[in-house]
Amino acid sequence: MTYLDEILKSRRDTRHFTKDPVPEEVIQKALQAGHWAPSVGLTDATKYYLIKSDSIKKAVKKLFVDFDQKAANQTDNESQKKAYKALKLEAIEEAPLGLVIGYDRSVLNHFTIGTVGSNEAIKFSSVCAAQNIWLSLTEQGYSMGWISILNYHQFKQLLGLPDHIEPLGYFCVGKPATNYGNQPMLQQLNWKQKTTAPFVQEINFANPINTATAKEPANRTTNSQTNCNTAISVALKAKIDHKTKPKGSLGFLEDIALQIGQIFQTTTPEIKKPHLIVFAADHGIAEHGVSTYSQDVTQQMLTNFLAGGAAINVFCNQHNIQLLVVDAGVNYDFGANSNLISAKIAKGTQSFLHGPAMSGTELDLCFAKGAAIVADVAKTESNCICFGEMGIGNTSTASVLMHILTKIPIKECVGKGTGASSEQLEHKIAILETAVQNYNKTDILEQQLAYFGGFEIFQIAGAMLEAYRHNMLIVVDGFICTVAYLIALKQNPLLKKNALFSHESAEQAHKKLLDYLDARAILQLDLRLGEGTGCAIAFPIIESALAFLNKMATFESANVNSK
Repeated sequence: MTYLDEILKSRRDTRHFTKDPVPEEVIQKALQAGHWAPSVGLTDATKYYLIKSDSIKKAVKKLFVDFDQKAANQTDNESQKKAYKALKLEAIEEAPLGLVIGYDRSVLNHFTIGTVGSNEAIKFSSVCAAQNIWLSLTEQGYSMGWISILNYHQFKQLLGLPDHIEPLGYFCVGKPATNYGNQPMLQQLNWKQKTTAPFVQEINFANPINTATAKEPANRTTNSQTNCNTAISVALKAKIDHKTKPKGSLGFLEDIALQIGQIFQTTTPEIKKPHLIVFAADHGIAEHGVSTYSQDVTQQMLTNFLAGGAAINVFCNQHNIQLLVVDAGVNYDFGANSNLISAKIAKGTQSFLHGPAMSGTELDLCFAKGAAIVADVAKTESNCICFGEMGIGNTSTASVLMHILTKIPIKECVGKGTGASSEQLEHKIAILETAVQNYNKTDILEQQLAYFGGFEIFQIAGAMLEAYRHNMLIVVDGFICTVAYLIALKQNPLLKKNALFSHESAEQAHKKLLDYLDARAILQLDLRLGEGTGCAIAFPIIESALAFLNKMATFESANVNSK
């Protein structure tokens, strides 16, 4: 056995340390070893933070204890839970030195070699650095213990780390008090045995790659269904016209009531357990200055949604709408959070300025994941679902998709988004026109969608199709969600029967798109926030349509002359 083999084999994830301090030259040598680790694209994205303060260690220990209890509760096996609680899984206060190893996501805001296939390569480089540090410490007679049982969002707040720095965890550093019988601690304690040899398998055959996008199954309406629909429509129209009012005097409310009654096939329709789902993702095109805000705002706003502090939280609470938040592809590692639905395809799309935003497989996965989320909502017996979105740069993506699907000139499909100046708008148009001109692929729709698309937009489209399959009322928010609706409509034209458009946004393209769809929005308030806010604000108007249909007196019941 060589000396290197001995170092590799004796490296331990240590939880027991002596009180001996770590000499400065030891830690500097170890950190230099970390710096020698592979760095994707030579980004030097790995960063190191030293913790010597007892008060900070105590605060980190508290975060561990809180989350460790949650970890223990993940098993219902009482003996396993007891054995878990008996394990010593940290030495935060005992170890003389704390080390935080993190990676800088902001390097992805620039062209970075090696990250086209996966942004995770930045994290992988930092893990390589951690291993180098571990081996260097082992060679010098010291060791390290990796603590990952933490709420990472609170951990970053505690340490004051910038939003773009993502920690791998907290590492305890010191001189080991034991080598655990020259084996991993968990193995010594009989928690689990490490295999003696690695799993290795040679792959001899290349499997075919499925690049086709799943199609919405054709919808067929039988004669009996058509007759039933006609009968319900006649009954609903008669009921509306016999209310104590002149015919048509409640305007669009009457159309809404008629449509919802037709959807639910009843003259006394009710909305049950309404849900609003916000799908969020990042967009590679944002790297080119098409938005006023940096990409970090996507994850910051998602955190705000989860904390209950956003506009959509206020409006959903006001109108008793169940809010769900989905990570469809945010460029961020969220800690475990029971209130966040993880449907992450990747950490943001690639920039479509010079290449495809996603693969055909990722496109298919978006539709599948969106559908699965709505299928779960349908199990709650909800019959109404509203859609919202969040993603810096997604108006750019939606603009190009609108152009592809409608053939409306790209300049007419572009708006300011959230807060852009006139100069920024001109820059945005120029970037998107260049992206469209650079596209020299086929005119096959699925390939165009994958090239210019967004994860949250396609998940919303898949979710809408699933909502139609469950005969739910579908309430569409602003410009981006209407583009998602258009994509879904191309797969199933019957979707139109179930859709209401909550508002016409301040985006010039939204009015053009609604005109293209021959659709009328409920509100016109110059909104351009997204998040599904238009749906939530329009919801009481939808309820008012059903209230007059179900509760308003008729001429006959009120003994009022109809003429």
